Amino acid sequence: MTRRVPYTHRMKRLVLAVSALLSGCFYPAERGQILEDKLEKLTVQNKSLEQELKETRDKQNASLDDVQKALEQLDKASRRSDADVGVQMQKTVEDVATLHGSMETIQYRLGVLEDAQKKTNDELAKRAEADAAAEKKKEELKRPDDPKEFLKLAESKIKDGDVPLGRALYNEFLKKWPKDSQAGEAHFGLGETYFTEDRCREALYEYNKVIQDFSKSSSAPDAYLHTSDCFKKLKMVAESKLALEELVKTHPKSEAAKTAKTRLAELKGGDKPAPKKGSK
Repeated sequence: MTRRVPYTHRMKRLVLAVSALLSGCFYPAERGQILEDKLEKLTVQNKSLEQELKETRDKQNASLDDVQKALEQLDKASRRSDADVGVQMQKTVEDVATLHGSMETIQYRLGVLEDAQKKTNDELAKRAEADAAAEKKKEELKRPDDPKEFLKLAESKIKDGDVPLGRALYNEFLKKWPKDSQAGEAHFGLGETYFTEDRCREALYEYNKVIQDFSKSSSAPDAYLHTSDCFKKLKMVAESKLALEELVKTHPKSEAAKTAKTRLAELKGGDKPAPKKGSK
């Protein structure tokens, strides 16, 4: 008989999975901390490789000096056999070749890091530019004082394709009305803006807010479903499956639960062992 894991334990496992993913390197998405941490890490790695490259170059130069000295002293090798001189020269040449190979490897790794650093810098710059433009538009926009109308405005901007402005409005909503009955919808909408851009860590933070703090909101089932999608994109298969199971347990009558059941059935089918050869 299969032993069922109690609901509270399953829920705790899901929350811990999200927390573990976000802890240490995640701060509220609007501050861009994830990319800044990544950039800092790349910078440290870059400096380390540059130092390693410098040391390798110094060793190579020293070895080349040795070769030069060996060549200059060939005329003094009369006291040694030709075999001894050949062995020394061969060893020096091999050492130089090894160092040269190490330098090429380090230079390649530096190139990869520099490309990643440039990409991260470019992404940070684009996000900063988009956020600044969205803030300017937001300040020029007449915003309602009613939470429901404010939320509708944010949703309309997202539908119109202006994701940065919609995101800025969702963030403003949550600053003004963090405990409002519609705050769960705002967190979900904010998560969706990140989800559509494949920014799963930021999206998971918002979906987790819905699941933990606004479990009765209409968006909670979809928050579970997209939590599963995010985990899947992050190659966290067990956590993705757990989110689907929690969705079915907590919101069994929702449309999202129907989708979850279908996906779980597909996963179960995929777990079946392949039929033995010759079996019918």
